[in-house]
Amino acid sequence: MKTRTFYIKHRRFSIHLRHLLLLVFMQVCGGASAADNRWDDFTRYCDSLKNILHTQALTERQELEILGEIISKYANFDMDSTIVYASKMINLAHKLKEYKTEVEVGYHLGAAWCFKGDYDRALSCFNNALEIAVKQKDKMLEIGALTMIAFNYVKQGKYNTSIDYYLKSLKLNEQDDVWTNASEEEKKWRIDNEIKILTNLGEIYRKLNNPDMAILYLDKAAEAMAFSTHQIRMSHIYIEYAQNYLNRGDMDKALEYALKADSIDAIVQYRITNNHQTQCMLASIYLQMNDYDRALQHAGEAMAQAGILNDNNLYLITGKILSDIYLAQKRYIEAEAEALKAWQADSTNIDESRAIAHNIALANVYLHNPDKAAYYLKKYSELNNQYSEKGFHTTVSDLAIKYEIEKKETHIASLEKDKKLYTGTGIAFAFAFLSVIGMLLFRHRAIVRKHHFSELKIKQLKQEKQLVATQASLDAETTERSNLARDLHDGLGGMLSIILLNLKEIKSCSLLGDSDLLRFSCALDTLNKSIVELRRIAHHLMPDSLERYGLKTAIEDFCKSIPHAGFQYYGDDSRLDKYLEVMLYRCCYELVNNAIKHAHAGNIYVQLDIDEYLISLNIHDDGAGFDPETVRYGAGINNIRTRIASYNGTMIILSSPDNGTEVNIEIENYQQQPEIKQKSL
Repeated sequence: MKTRTFYIKHRRFSIHLRHLLLLVFMQVCGGASAADNRWDDFTRYCDSLKNILHTQALTERQELEILGEIISKYANFDMDSTIVYASKMINLAHKLKEYKTEVEVGYHLGAAWCFKGDYDRALSCFNNALEIAVKQKDKMLEIGALTMIAFNYVKQGKYNTSIDYYLKSLKLNEQDDVWTNASEEEKKWRIDNEIKILTNLGEIYRKLNNPDMAILYLDKAAEAMAFSTHQIRMSHIYIEYAQNYLNRGDMDKALEYALKADSIDAIVQYRITNNHQTQCMLASIYLQMNDYDRALQHAGEAMAQAGILNDNNLYLITGKILSDIYLAQKRYIEAEAEALKAWQADSTNIDESRAIAHNIALANVYLHNPDKAAYYLKKYSELNNQYSEKGFHTTVSDLAIKYEIEKKETHIASLEKDKKLYTGTGIAFAFAFLSVIGMLLFRHRAIVRKHHFSELKIKQLKQEKQLVATQASLDAETTERSNLARDLHDGLGGMLSIILLNLKEIKSCSLLGDSDLLRFSCALDTLNKSIVELRRIAHHLMPDSLERYGLKTAIEDFCKSIPHAGFQYYGDDSRLDKYLEVMLYRCCYELVNNAIKHAHAGNIYVQLDIDEYLISLNIHDDGAGFDPETVRYGAGINNIRTRIASYNGTMIILSSPDNGTEVNIEIENYQQQPEIKQKSL
């Protein structure tokens, strides 16, 4: 029932929010040219979303959805905005216990910190996401978190650690049991994620000067592309093939694959980071081919994309390429300037900073600045030593971990051997002891079971007694209402009709003055209205349509008689048990009258939903509302609860001051399950 109520409220929220966002988008983008004003449209759209967020009264779930829309727009280029709004969204998702949203937004927040060079904060975001995914036993989210942690270590140049995390992620991704109940979209994500991991592994091994392993993973990624239409991934694969051919000195092949990647970037709205890789690759290839103009053109485009992302690592890579081009052109001042910019952007990345220090030193040699050349040559030597030590320490660390694991395994094997010596002697004593304990437990459980069965039987008898009494009360009330309605309609109503006819006859035969005639006409009109009101009362006491046509028609007629009342029905035209129909009609009548008299509602919505297993009656008004925790319910609401309880039904009241009231009644459809009805009654 709770799930059903949540579905109803969530459905309304989603519809309202979609309408809201559509109106905003139409207002912002309606009259703009897609070619000339796309950026202005985008900016105004984001500003409108922010305005909604800060000025309108939203529920927390509406706020969550708008934050998600904002992040989806900023995630690829505005890291500062992504950090601000992603942080808010994570806190809100945590409060609402939307763990999946919290994890996925954590990916965006961590990636933004990565691009800003704050790898510790990024790792904290990714580790938090991993912890939630493991706690919730969500393997898909765990795969995503492991992949993002690996990405963080790649950005720092810690390739061995990143390989470990990529392989863990790939191993989980390849487990078929993770995807047993996955949707088609999730299965597509699985293939795309596999391609991404394989390509990234190829890139890492290429940077570790292991071309054979690099090509192996790239070939696997290319094979997996046969099951994917995601051309973006193919661009990354082409870039890596081009880089490997460039390292081997095959310029023609390198250029062929780089141009393939660039052609995909041109027709697909691709992420800026990967397009940056393509431009850097083309710049490097044209440099090797001594085509400096084209090399500078592509390096300039790469620098512009690094500026959009404000990514220090991308500045470093692009600055190194520009410095290489200027050195080849013997433009030593420009070469030093670009290398120094890159050095200032990030001098902690050992892999790239070595080449930057070398370029600064070389440029100063040609510029006849021996002191500066010597300083950066020393830096180059220190970075080379750090690079060698880094590889050595990583290898030693791996060997130490392997040694510790082997030592533990040997110790465990020894303990297992000792354990077997004591197991045989303890089994006999344990068996005898457990046999005695088992007999005592069996006897104790038999006594407890008998006592529990007795308590259940007494409780069931009391419940059946209460249900029979309630059902009898309902039967008596129905009979009394039927008799009263019939007496009012056929007895008193008939008598009043005869009086009306006689008075009309007297009026036609009498000579009355104008004033007397007016009073006589008013009396006739009042009598006529009294007859109509009496028939209305008799009808609502026991509607004829309820007995003849059923619950749907009776409630529909009732709602038509109420101004500003709407009615919706879902289900077939099958009849229910007559007592159940009467009970539900009386509940609806009481609740609608409460909304009119006490809540002063302007609009009332009644929804009846009958399916094979469930009967649901929902009454929603826009009246004054109240606090369900503090209000004292009257006899009407308490009678409704008792009636619903006689059918093992439930009633939920949702309300708050100035926000209307919603009452949801749900009863299992026993008519479709006769064995349950017999058990209940």
